Amino acid sequence: MNEILKIEHVSKAYTGHLALDDISLIVPEGSIYGLLGPNGAGKTTLIRIINHITAPDSGIVYFDGHILTEKDVYSIGYLPEERGLYKKMKVGDQALFFARLKGLSKKEATIRLKEWFERFGISDWWGKKVEELSKGMAQKIQFIITVLHQPKLLIFDEPFSGFDPINANQMKEEILRLRDNGSTIIFSTHNMSSVEEICDHITLINKSRNILSGKVSDIRNQFAQNQYTLTFNGDATLLSQSITPLIDNINLSETDNGCTQMNIKLSSTATLRDLIGIANEKVEIRSINERIPSMNDIFIQTVEANNK
Repeated sequence: MNEILKIEHVSKAYTGHLALDDISLIVPEGSIYGLLGPNGAGKTTLIRIINHITAPDSGIVYFDGHILTEKDVYSIGYLPEERGLYKKMKVGDQALFFARLKGLSKKEATIRLKEWFERFGISDWWGKKVEELSKGMAQKIQFIITVLHQPKLLIFDEPFSGFDPINANQMKEEILRLRDNGSTIIFSTHNMSSVEEICDHITLINKSRNILSGKVSDIRNQFAQNQYTLTFNGDATLLSQSITPLIDNINLSETDNGCTQMNIKLSSTATLRDLIGIANEKVEIRSINERIPSMNDIFIQTVEANNK
């Protein structure tokens, strides 16, 4: 797969603070790439460098096969977490103004804006002032402005902030549609469930460094760590005693249908076959499933380990 963005050994320091420390990552073309990290980790600084707002102290940023230049900002759409619309301007006039700044003619911008307003069901907002809109409504306008010139790279910083679940789901569908139509998206968020739903790859930054990168599916499998959920009918105490040599920890709970559910972490020397063999002799097995950790669990575990 081709890459749209390549960051090599980028560092950036401000007075008394190292914002980025030797960051490297590759964003594949046509993917949704999650940029994750606690507050103050360095994500915003990296986004500013990609947008050519500031320059790195060292390292190189490549965009679409060449070293990033100021002209490349016309091929990048950026939706910042801090929204920036002029409250006294009418929505339509403001959208046209930003579209012209991105190089679109008034005619082409009007056509595209009308299509997007109709898609979002907000055509009647055209003549309203921004100050009349709710936070979520204003965010829809800024989302449209960000994607209107059909840039090669889109950067969304907390794009679901301020949305109710219905509108958040609509935005997720639009982001996925943009990806499916060929856009590449960098998605910065603290919402780990959104990462699982839409991201293909992630990079996790903590204390200014890249501490985890890869495909979301690969990372979740990597952190599975031999954990399983066993559901059964029978004597839970007898089973627990019988499998003690195989496990590192165990947790029991009752299911709604009267079965017992056992969350198990096998020891490094035990296998799933060992567990099934013993359990099959002691209880009636109803199901056994591998426990794949959530991105939220992985985020917490990785950051806490890095902070030690």
